[in-house]
Amino acid sequence: MTTDTTPAGATDAPDLALPIEAAEIMRILPHRYPFLLIDRVVELEPGVRVVAIKQVTANEPQFTGHFPERPIMPGVLMIEALAQAGAVAVLSLPEYRGKLALFAGIDGARFRRTVLPGDTLRLEVTLDKLRGMFGRATAVATVDGEPAVEATISFIIPRDQAIAGGRADA
Repeated sequence: MTTDTTPAGATDAPDLALPIEAAEIMRILPHRYPFLLIDRVVELEPGVRVVAIKQVTANEPQFTGHFPERPIMPGVLMIEALAQAGAVAVLSLPEYRGKLALFAGIDGARFRRTVLPGDTLRLEVTLDKLRGMFGRATAVATVDGEPAVEATISFIIPRDQAIAGGRADA
């Protein structure tokens, strides 16, 4: 089933059909392996809300050192995955296409459970504020409906930091 994700009144928004797979995500975000931390976008209201999926697998590079005997997904990477999901919600808007979203703050982060290889991390981000080049969002990651991490993330979109061609190779 194809879902139209174009915001009302937008005439040059990309034609995004759900689910959005990795190749299309890389047209929106500058991140690349091994730092692209979302595999699929399953719900999207540009500028409002996004739900993305991260399949946690044992062959990811962080697990060779965190921790070899008991691999646990680092909390900072879960926060980064939430930020990347949120960036899809913002950077899919026509006025922000080709821009770079940068962290401005992380508030109230709470880690509720460990995330292990084999888990499916569901990343839900709701934009609370988006004005000009600043935004704030409520972000929650869950595994099997159980909260893993919650945080409020803030970001800026620098005016002079557009990515050539709308994407980056690094």
